[in-house]
Amino acid sequence: MGVKFHLEGDKLTALLSGEIDHHNGAKLREQIDEKAAQTRPAELILDFSGITFMDSAGIGLILGRYRWMQNLGGRVRIIHISPRMEQLLVLSGIHKLVQVEPDEEESAQNEEDAQNTSREIFSDSAKEVKYHAK
Repeated sequence: MGVKFHLEGDKLTALLSGEIDHHNGAKLREQIDEKAAQTRPAELILDFSGITFMDSAGIGLILGRYRWMQNLGGRVRIIHISPRMEQLLVLSGIHKLVQVEPDEEESAQNEEDAQNTSREIFSDSAKEVKYHAK
């Protein structure tokens, strides 16, 4: 678990790694808030490329940073998030509040895998339904 920062202009990127759960979520929040308070960015970018697991603490982390950046007049963007974690954001409604950019490489691989595991389970002249194993 950790976070590295990169400041480019008025954009602060937090490169997250490890797991975001109730054990380490508070420490991540503190580190991100401290750096954002020092730099006061217009945009906070949360890079999830190094995250292997996220539970509700991750959703809390994102929502808290969203509110914090709203107070600064800024915004939050999430990048390189896996398709599974992106599903959590969609189910929680976070995707309506922050810009979410999935990990293109992993998304393409998952789509290819789904196409390779498709099986026809129902077919008639008007409709074809396929089952995608996940």
